[in-house]
Amino acid sequence: MTDKRKIEVFSAGCPVCDETVKLVNSVACPSCEVTVLDMKTSDVAERAKALGIRSVPAVVIDGRLADCCTGRGPDEAALRGAGLGKPL
Repeated sequence: MTDKRKIEVFSAGCPVCDETVKLVNSVACPSCEVTVLDMKTSDVAERAKALGIRSVPAVVIDGRLADCCTGRGPDEAALRGAGLGKPL
């Protein structure tokens, strides 16, 4: 299978962000490509703004901000519902 699910974790390097990175990596499937993006980088911050990210940590799955990340922060059940851990 050549298709990969693209997972982006927007992080500021805080303890909560680190927990989210661990969660995403533990749930990710072999066909999930996980990238951690540093919000301290201007191009990453611009991309985050374009995606509607208002706080970190935030998880984007296949170019779409996960519903769990529009308010209180990442939640495993919501991330799984958005496709994390599911092969394409």
